Amino acid sequence: MSISLNNVSKRFEQQMVVNDLTLQIQPGELFVLLGSSGSGKSTLLRMIAGLTPIDQGTILLGERDVTHLPTQERGVGFVFQNYSLFRHMTVAQNIAFGLEIRKIPRPQRRARVQELLDLIGLSDYGNRTPAQLSGGQQQRVALARALAPEPEVLLLDEPFGALDVKIRSQLRQNLREIQQRLGITAVLVTHDQDEAFELADRIGIIEQGKLLEVGNPEELYRRPQHHFTATFLGTANLLRGARNGTQVHVGERHLPAPEHTEHLSGQAVDVLLRPESVEIALEPADLSGHALGEGTVQSITFAGALERVTVRMIDREKPMEVVIAPERARRLGIRPGDHVWVGVQEYHLLPATNLTSS
Repeated sequence: MSISLNNVSKRFEQQMVVNDLTLQIQPGELFVLLGSSGSGKSTLLRMIAGLTPIDQGTILLGERDVTHLPTQERGVGFVFQNYSLFRHMTVAQNIAFGLEIRKIPRPQRRARVQELLDLIGLSDYGNRTPAQLSGGQQQRVALARALAPEPEVLLLDEPFGALDVKIRSQLRQNLREIQQRLGITAVLVTHDQDEAFELADRIGIIEQGKLLEVGNPEELYRRPQHHFTATFLGTANLLRGARNGTQVHVGERHLPAPEHTEHLSGQAVDVLLRPESVEIALEPADLSGHALGEGTVQSITFAGALERVTVRMIDREKPMEVVIAPERARRLGIRPGDHVWVGVQEYHLLPATNLTSS
């Protein structure tokens, strides 16, 4: 089922929390709303669910206008961060709760509960109480409870935020598998970019109640249209430059202008370089990409499969962040204080702002 938000706004007292937001979510899509704390993403999710009334605009689920319908008439399932399981009920009773409210006959309730216990991998846990489950198991039960009435839309508000890293990763995989198997439209709210990258068909970046841009994870990471997106999604090296003709001038260096950036010709630009696209070498001739200049290694941090290298450039105030494979670092033999050359293989242009350090 599709979700259509048309010019939706919400204000709490004098603060605009969701500001004239329009968004189309496709049937069967897992859409992630990504933003920092206080950006309005959870409020927007609660507006879709009917838990928070809107001040203006319309919300459609499929062709049905649900703007003023109560939650129970919208056909949505909602999963909260804190599970919200009934502590005095068994797992099976928790899952069956919504079905009982809807007066589904007991044999059908039992069959549906067992089906969902099998789906979440807790087939033999129906008689346990929430207190007898781990946090990850409780969240799976919360997911099953939301799915029990067979909603056409599943809404998840930071469902893995209270769990440790390993459990979060496992549950993300479980959620994606279940969502794809059921073909249900899902909207997930998070501030965790790794979670968004792993789960999303598309991501919507929201900040101060405004939807800045929407795209698939790779598009937003490699070719963002807003500076907030560039800096919010991963580490961003931003260099001030100017695009003229077929070249981008960065200090005394010249880079070929990327395709489809003609609209920026004659303008000041910010050149976005992701750390994995930056390379370092002991000599400029050893760079495989375009040389940016020279600098001094400031720090080297081991990060498992990668090493993070910070380079203080001679002609730039802000250090350059570089990510390289450990074997590459070993071959270079670099240490803090060493002189290196820096180059770039891939970059993206944004209209210049006054926030960029050259």
